[in-house]
Order: sequence, then structure tokens, then C-alpha cells
Amino acid sequence: MLFTESTLRKIKQLTLVASRVRSGAIKGERRSSRRGSSVEFADYRNYTAGDDLRRLDWNIYARLEKPFIKLLEEEEDLAVYILIDGSRSMNWGDGEQNKFDYARYLAAGIGAVALGSGDLLSVGFLQGGHVVSEFGPSRGQYALPRLFRFLETLEANAETDLNASLREYSIAPRRAGLIILISDLFAADGYESGLRQLLGRGHEAALIHVLAPDEIDPPFAGDLQLVDIETNIEQDVSVDGGLRNLYRARVQAWIQSTQADCRKHGIRYLDLVTSQSWEEALLLEMRRTGVVK
Repeated sequence: MLFTESTLRKIKQLTLVASRVRSGAIKGERRSSRRGSSVEFADYRNYTAGDDLRRLDWNIYARLEKPFIKLLEEEEDLAVYILIDGSRSMNWGDGEQNKFDYARYLAAGIGAVALGSGDLLSVGFLQGGHVVSEFGPSRGQYALPRLFRFLETLEANAETDLNASLREYSIAPRRAGLIILISDLFAADGYESGLRQLLGRGHEAALIHVLAPDEIDPPFAGDLQLVDIETNIEQDVSVDGGLRNLYRARVQAWIQSTQADCRKHGIRYLDLVTSQSWEEALLLEMRRTGVVK
């Protein structure tokens, strides 16, 4: 998983947006909304790999032979949690329009933004009602190759239960931060209760809804047998122009309903179709909806 130098340069200019920056245990590159001087000393904390060595207190190191980082009053980091839906329905779409590949590139781009901003990044992979693998928590741009390698190992090959997976993720003790869920939302029991449980833990949330072009406007017609990609349940249908119009209308109603529900609960919502390049989605659409700036 490689980015061009041009894309990386643009990504490095972005930061993730949280309406209330979460106070962390380490200095980050972002600025808190609290008033104060950026040169006002606040506290010390233990050195962690990837920290800016310019913040190391060499006097304390000389006395104690232990590295400590100086924290300043106005500087805080953000805990960022990217959650990726790994259901078989995500493995749909040809070539660059494959939803799962698209989701992984989005996760890589968002992760690069977080790591480049000094934020604390974790990535969770959701399958079968569980969090089956995790990356992080990590910070600093040195972790970017490890993030890419982690994402390359993932495969969308199982059923999913988003609510159960999100509830499981909420149980582990984590610092409150920004949750970003990337999914097609094809889950029989929905996602709402699981995501709201995360909100109840003090997290902020953004939902990136990814669909393939033929899921918005199916190109087929006639007498067909449809097979559910996750459950293998079969359904015979006869598709004509009227049914296609009804389908398109219901998809748009579903998207609008999801957007309204997210707005009601303070969740930032972005619907994406994989015919749009992931770079454009990250650099333009996510900026437009306030996920990044």
C-alpha cells in the first residue's frame, strides 16, 4: 500500500477535527480550544518512542537518567480510533471500485493524517460481531509503514454484526476520542445501538458510508436469482424499469435516513461511492463534512 509523494504532502497539511479536543497524556501537534500560552509549562510525562526529542528535558535526564517530556499548557493530542467493517459484503466492486480496498485506502489516509498530527492512532477490524484484530495504539510518522502492512493483511471474508462488534469495542477501557467507522452498513441489525454505546463512553463519532456504483444504480434487468453474499440466501426477482426506479428511490431514502439519524445524535456522516477516487474523498469530501480540515 503506497501513496504518491504528492498525496502524502497534501495529507500532511490536514488534521482531524474534534469538536472538543480530548486531553491526552502526551504533547500533540494540534492546538487545544482552551486559552493559554503555548510556551507555558504544565507537567512532565515519560518519554514514548516517536516523541519530539526537542521536548526532552535534558536536565532531568542528566539527574535521573530517565527521559521525560515537557508538556505545555495549550497542546494536547487526540485519540483516534478507525473501525473497519470486514464483512463479505464489503468485498464487492471491480478493480479500484472494490469497497473493501477503498475502505482500506481511506483508513490509510486518515491514519496518515492522525500520525502526522501527533495523535494517538488505533485501528480495529470488525468481523462476526467481534474485533478480530487491532493496530496500535501508535503515534508518530514512523508508525505509518506498520499501519500500511496491517491494512494489507486484512480480508473481508466473514459475516458481520456491527452492533455486537461496536459494543465489544466499547467495553475495553480506552481514552475518549474520535471514532471513525467505515462500513457499507449492510448489517441486518443495524449499527445504531453499538455506535451510541461508544458515544455514551464519551467518544465523538464519524460514520463513512461506502457503497459501490452498482449498489446505487444496479445495471441488470430481467428474471434473476440474487444471492446474498454473506448468508447465501437466494431470492428470485424480475427486474424492470419500474422496480429499478423503486430500488434507487429506496437507496436514497436509506442514505437520507442514516444522515438524519447521525445528525440527531451528533455523528458526522459522509456517504461515498467508490467511483470517486479515495484521494478526492479524503482531501475534498471529508474536509467539506468537517471530518478533517
